[in-house]
Amino acid sequence: QVQLVESGGGLVQGGGSLRLSCAASGRTFNDYYIGWFRQAPGKERNLVAASHWDSGSPYYADSVKGRFTISRESAKNTVYLQMNSLKPEDTAVYYCAAGRWLVRSPSEYDYWGQGTQVTVSS
Repeated sequence: QVQLVESGGGLVQGGGSLRLSCAASGRTFNDYYIGWFRQAPGKERNLVAASHWDSGSPYYADSVKGRFTISRESAKNTVYLQMNSLKPEDTAVYYCAAGRWLVRSPSEYDYWGQGTQVTVSS
């Protein structure tokens, strides 16, 4: 059974940092992109960062560029999202997802985690 399990969310003050983890199991993802999406209440689910499992080549949305970093630890089958200088507008449920292509559309991703809540206070 393929699973993506996120962890690391929580409540943090503005300017603080969090590191999200996405642990993958059930298959190899060497030919997949792992994306981090976020969805705030009443808003669309948006891609904030993505990276190819093998080659890297990270993508960042403009809103997080310079503040968020995506990385992977192959030995643990885990992808991370380091989030620094957090702002209240970063508040959302964060999801990791795996897809064959680096695209922004959530519908193009094959596997999803359950999400983890990130809340940034002002």
